[in-house]
Amino acid sequence: MNNTAICTQKVRLYPNLTMKKVLDDLCDYRRYCWNQGLALWNDMYDESLIMNDKKLRPNARKVRDELVANKEDWQYQLSSRCLQLAIFDLGVAWKNYLNQTLPDWGKPQFKYKKSNKQGFKTDNARLVGRALFLDKPRSINAD
Repeated sequence: MNNTAICTQKVRLYPNLTMKKVLDDLCDYRRYCWNQGLALWNDMYDESLIMNDKKLRPNARKVRDELVANKEDWQYQLSSRCLQLAIFDLGVAWKNYLNQTLPDWGKPQFKYKKSNKQGFKTDNARLVGRALFLDKPRSINAD
């Protein structure tokens, strides 16, 4: 048995205007990635049913690779981890959908901006004193 502890830290933020913009952009980008991934996943799943070919069934890697291959220029301004974690969570949601014994069973749904619950995930944030540091997105070089 692995004795690795999983630590979670809940932090209340009081962001300034600049940080609010960054956090809003990250929330919007995660929702965008989730919705794009869900649309692609639904299409791949429907195609696999029509063709009756289990090899065409979607998984998180196939969907992520397709979204990364078709990234728009503006997406490089934001953290790639948002896309990766959104698609990973989508894969978990689909796995749960295929297991009808779960209490909160249901097909993954599209997310809307007007929803009360907005959020994003990252595994590269760190707190230093009272400052929150988020992962820095990759910049594009205009060659």
